Amino acid sequence: MSDDRDSKTPKDSHYARLRRAHRERTQDAHGKHGPKTGHKPQAAGDAEDGLVRLYGLHTVRAALDNPRRVIRHMRVTRNAAARLELGEADALPFPVEMVEPRDIDRLTGSDAVHQGVLVEAEPLATRPLGDLEGAALVLVLDQVTDPHNVGAIMRSAVAFGVNALVTTARHSPAESGVLAKAASGALEHIDHLTVRNLAVAIEELQAAGFQAIGLDSDGAEQLEATFDGERIALVLGAEGKGLRQKTRETVSALARLDMPGPIRSLNVSNAAAVSLYAARIHLAGAR
Repeated sequence: MSDDRDSKTPKDSHYARLRRAHRERTQDAHGKHGPKTGHKPQAAGDAEDGLVRLYGLHTVRAALDNPRRVIRHMRVTRNAAARLELGEADALPFPVEMVEPRDIDRLTGSDAVHQGVLVEAEPLATRPLGDLEGAALVLVLDQVTDPHNVGAIMRSAVAFGVNALVTTARHSPAESGVLAKAASGALEHIDHLTVRNLAVAIEELQAAGFQAIGLDSDGAEQLEATFDGERIALVLGAEGKGLRQKTRETVSALARLDMPGPIRSLNVSNAAAVSLYAARIHLAGAR
């Protein structure tokens, strides 16, 4: 008779690691014999107990593949389960409930494109600002509050290899289904650092060797001409307000994107993508 271990796939091993990690976390939180299940229905909006609701195929797939993400419960349609290639629900390290799309609609609202799957999960832990050893490209947001914009910015940041996203603890969107859906899985791939005082954080980045460049439509120089060095921190402000005065006074330089057309500003998520592309080209040439 063949050994069952010989037939295990990489996916089997991945879920086995998730189950072990889940058991260890559950034991730490509730004691050795603490409950693994016990989910109760919750009202629409964010989940209770500090959990967040993540939905959509790309978002949930990325969450499943992230060893740092703690998932507590899943609701999924049979079609979405097949598209996610979940296999046997009992093999997953958290309770799985097979539902109809309308059951998820009640939790997300009918406007949310949940694609038949929703998980309730613990928010990802943030990292300290000092934990950026080896980082070359950092993105800093000055009170960008729209979760759609922040999610789109995260997607561009991951695409261009940003090492970390820095936001303020206040006046920034919390982790949510809307933000995660806009990020299309990128939320699971980027370190998110939150700080109390952005000006102090920028000064700390500068002390660590980062050139902090603020994006401003009235900046004195074009962005490409401003780059200097091998560590870049791009700082973007909220739409309409732009960078706050204290931020403008703290950055190493203020720079503008070269836009020869009659419109001189972009949506902040588009501006992030363009500036990250330019920064990546500079860093590639600086090495």
